[in-house]
Amino acid sequence: MKSDIQIARETPLLHITEIAGKLGISADLLQPYGHYTAKVPETLIDDEKVKQHKLILVTAITPTKAGIGKTTVSVGLALGMNRIGKKAVVALREPSLGPCFGMKGGAAGGGYAQVLPMDKINLHFTGDFHAITSAHNMITALMDNYIYQHREEGFALKEVLWKRVLDVNDRNLRYIVTGLGAKTNGVTMESGFDITPASEIMAILCLAKDQHDLRRRIENILLGTTIDGKPFRVKDMGVAGAICVLLKDAIQPNLVQTTENTPSFVHGGPFANIAHGCNSVMATRLALTFGDYVITEAGFGADLGAEKFFNIKCRKNGLQPALTVLVATTQGLKMHGGVPETEIKQPNLAGLQEGLKNLDRHIANLQGFGQTVVVCFNRYAADTDEEIELCRQHCAELGVGFAINNAFMEGGKGAEELAHLVADTIEQNPSKPLQLSYPDEVSVEEKAEAVAKKVYGADGVTFSPAAKKMIAKINEMGISHYPICIAKTQYSFSADAKAYGVPTGFKINIRDIVINCGAEMLVLIAGDIMRMPGLPKSPQAERIDLTPEGEIDGLS
Repeated sequence: MKSDIQIARETPLLHITEIAGKLGISADLLQPYGHYTAKVPETLIDDEKVKQHKLILVTAITPTKAGIGKTTVSVGLALGMNRIGKKAVVALREPSLGPCFGMKGGAAGGGYAQVLPMDKINLHFTGDFHAITSAHNMITALMDNYIYQHREEGFALKEVLWKRVLDVNDRNLRYIVTGLGAKTNGVTMESGFDITPASEIMAILCLAKDQHDLRRRIENILLGTTIDGKPFRVKDMGVAGAICVLLKDAIQPNLVQTTENTPSFVHGGPFANIAHGCNSVMATRLALTFGDYVITEAGFGADLGAEKFFNIKCRKNGLQPALTVLVATTQGLKMHGGVPETEIKQPNLAGLQEGLKNLDRHIANLQGFGQTVVVCFNRYAADTDEEIELCRQHCAELGVGFAINNAFMEGGKGAEELAHLVADTIEQNPSKPLQLSYPDEVSVEEKAEAVAKKVYGADGVTFSPAAKKMIAKINEMGISHYPICIAKTQYSFSADAKAYGVPTGFKINIRDIVINCGAEMLVLIAGDIMRMPGLPKSPQAERIDLTPEGEIDGLS
């Protein structure tokens, strides 16, 4: 089997104007970035078409180090849908440089089910991440300067809530002190870095409806609290216009194509374990404007990505998924069934049977949101027919549709079974109206309890003194109606990354809360999750290289 990047290099691509032409978008409306990528103006969104077309969410069981292949399924389903005569478009997140050079090596699908050009998408792409990083850090610099320039007038912040971001996994920058040395170096204060996908600017870009909404949200960003107890926001510095200038191009969704030249929108890239985990609202709505069926995904497992997709992204934007696809693998299920990682490629029906409890919990959760669910079994080479049949029979007993995905090896042809299942299920048994986990008006504590108990299966939630202090501030500011975004390990329903399967008898501890007034959500930080990841002992960067011929290796 060829590597992902070999397949990407050998795939003939159509000029981006031809891809746009498939959607009925005129070439003169595009902002090209080379031959195979273009920005598409969000002004082309048609609200009536958005309501008429079908949105399909792809999510997964709790991920493991064995991998699940959710993006490969998302792309493969779009290929399969088009092969059976359906006009399908895929809408995905942009990869982050941090994981690409750290754990993953790439995040553009795999095998013969990729979005292309994968090397550019995985690296600098159209500069969206750099624009978000620059916009975020420009606010930080302007805030520090404002404090420095106005300190003689008695201005000061008794609490600074805004830090810095960088799209690199750099644990040494989690906590820092700035302004050391001479007085001309600024005011000495504590700070730190989050990774760019956790930036509130990233969340704002992904949740904004248009340029006007982007500016409104940026103005409302909370930077800190003044010495007289008043909120200090971006609009108090009068610089929101400058930040919008930095994001002028980044706000427009990116159009690319798949390995079979299917139009694809790739835009925005928040993580689901430390942010809300969904591509931009504008990209999803653009895709729904031009595609009869739109396949999108939410990060990590359904307890993180899908929960936030429903409770945050859909809540304020009127999005109603027609169906949810839940991706599973035998290797992932066996890990959840207690099989050691070194043995998951070996047949183990008992371990697989035990791991199906994790699948069942995710199915029940998704059905609790009113979703019709089908299970996609993402096939790996080591899977046996007996294992596949066990999973198929289990889903049949639950009354849940089941299909195998072979798109990694066969492209759209390998996803035809899944495509037929999805199309038929939407026609015969579409999802019911979305049922959210909590109403807007309940308290932060009640929202956290609702997600923890309904979705994670926890006994309840505890709050640290720091979190309780932030809840008091939230209540004082009158923003407890914001939805919550729980930052938590992706590897377990609990906050313990090693608690596989379906853990019980645990509580979720919220150790801190980050107020995102611009994104209009409250980030509840659970357990020991870090908003700036570190690198592993052997990062993928050790295997990424440029060949003598100028070609990239190691992205996969």
